[in-house]
Amino acid sequence: MESGRYVMSWEANVRKVTPYTAGEQPKGQGVIKLNTNESPYPPAPGVKRVLHEYDADLLRRYPDAGTEPLRSELAAYYDVEKERVFVGVGSDDVLAMAFLTFFNHPSLPILFPDITYSFYDVWAELFRIPYQVQALDDHFRIKEEDYLKPNGGVIIPNPNAPTGELAPAAMFERILRANPDAVVIVDEAYIDFGGESCLRLTDRYENLLVVRTFSKSRALAGLRIGYAFGSPKLISCLQDAKYSFNSYTMNSVTLSAGVEAVRDDAYFREITDKVVATRERSKKELAALGFSFTDSKSNFIFSSHEKYSAKELFEALREHNIYVRHWDKPRIDNYLRISIGTDEEMDALFAFLREYITARGN
Repeated sequence: MESGRYVMSWEANVRKVTPYTAGEQPKGQGVIKLNTNESPYPPAPGVKRVLHEYDADLLRRYPDAGTEPLRSELAAYYDVEKERVFVGVGSDDVLAMAFLTFFNHPSLPILFPDITYSFYDVWAELFRIPYQVQALDDHFRIKEEDYLKPNGGVIIPNPNAPTGELAPAAMFERILRANPDAVVIVDEAYIDFGGESCLRLTDRYENLLVVRTFSKSRALAGLRIGYAFGSPKLISCLQDAKYSFNSYTMNSVTLSAGVEAVRDDAYFREITDKVVATRERSKKELAALGFSFTDSKSNFIFSSHEKYSAKELFEALREHNIYVRHWDKPRIDNYLRISIGTDEEMDALFAFLREYITARGN
């Protein structure tokens, strides 16, 4: 007590959460970075031109709050109405805004997989949203029946992260039919590397939000562009929340660069095809070395070796400037997630693994 008053620490009223842990960002020469699912190739040539030629005097003006012309460019490319498109600062921004906007049931929890993108539980905790995780099966696949019960919302990545497993669009349609009173979010951060998108289901289901990113297949992780498709009513609700939070979420340089990335479809397909080809070759190389893995349809491979500890492999690779991802979590603590790099980078990884295994007499 101080001067007749109780003294309370300001910390008692702070909202405390355990934050998301991003992949390590190593610096220096000679690093092979296969830990954050970035593109191993540069952005489209038009992006470089925009960054080089952009009129700096325009930066004294606020950017377009409606994220034009990027919304229009995305609408034209995917053949949807502009009113069905939302743009945010990376898919993390889009997803966080969607959690805040749509997951507000007074009593029912939202549902997502137990092995999935580890930001979901962080947002749920931050926004005080009740949630339940649903266990993947023994092959790390979604169990459809887990999402057919009463809930306050559903979010599932497809392909899933970090497993890379792809679920059919027909499964999501059945989940949507079973959940007419809840918003269902399909996080398609990796869909450009293989699989059927749920985009066309947004024509039939007003409660579906499909979220994507420029960070992987369009090689723009450093500019932070995410986007989503949904019914006009759903997107309008998302826009209202955005304008209530921050009207000017995306800078004008990024908007212009994003437009060029969408316009160069030939380059987009070229680099995604390269990643897919290297991914399939990498599966064969890893299998020959005794690794097992899920049938990834993403730009990474989720792999395990029955003879060697994933944690020890992770540390040995790191000591040789090869960075992959490892989680010390139940069910996946003996797995490594290996992002697909260039052929040269992957060959360096395989050479190290062969040497590591040979040195141990196997």
